[in-house]
Amino acid sequence: MKINTHKDLDVWKDAMAAAMAIFGLTKGLPPEERYSLADQVRRSSRSVAANISEAWMKRQYKAAFLAKLNDAMSEATETQTWLEVILRCDYAPAEVVADLDAMYDRIIARLITMFRRPENWVRPA
Repeated sequence: MKINTHKDLDVWKDAMAAAMAIFGLTKGLPPEERYSLADQVRRSSRSVAANISEAWMKRQYKAAFLAKLNDAMSEATETQTWLEVILRCDYAPAEVVADLDAMYDRIIARLITMFRRPENWVRPA
């Protein structure tokens, strides 16, 4: 499949799916977490896809491309940390959190692959 836009990237599709799953999960958090934990995990999960989008558009410049991929990986691991908080606070079933955590492991693995092989992605201006 030809990749024409960031929306064609499987890693972007996975990041969007994970962000939407987290949005659904956080709807069930207690009211006292609405403006803290819910906002944090939603923000970091959405940022993964946003940074992938930015990396795609900055791929003319290797350093900028790699920096945005690094940001996406950082946001993904931050999201995993918030998921761990949700788990330890018993705000969601362990299986649900484990599935989301595994999604982020796959996203991170794909981003690492892209990071290690920027020549497959970087396109000179």
